[in-house]
Amino acid sequence: MSDATASAPERGFDRHMLEALVCPVTHATLRYDAKAQELISEAAGLAFPIHDGIPIMLIDEARQIKAD
Repeated sequence: MSDATASAPERGFDRHMLEALVCPVTHATLRYDAKAQELISEAAGLAFPIHDGIPIMLIDEARQIKAD
C-alpha cells in the first residue's frame, strides 16, 4: 500500500443503505455512528464496522458494546 493510499480518508458510508440494512441478530434497525465508522445495533449490543464505505455485517466481526 502506498503512503498516499494509507493517508487517504475512507470512503463515506451511504446513509441510504440504512433503509435496507438491519441487525443480523435481532432484525432491528441500526444507528450510524459516523465518528466510529460503525453501525450500531442497540437491541443486540453490537457495533458492526464499516471499512472503505462497506458495512461488515458479520457477527464474528462485530464489537460488543457496553450496556449503560
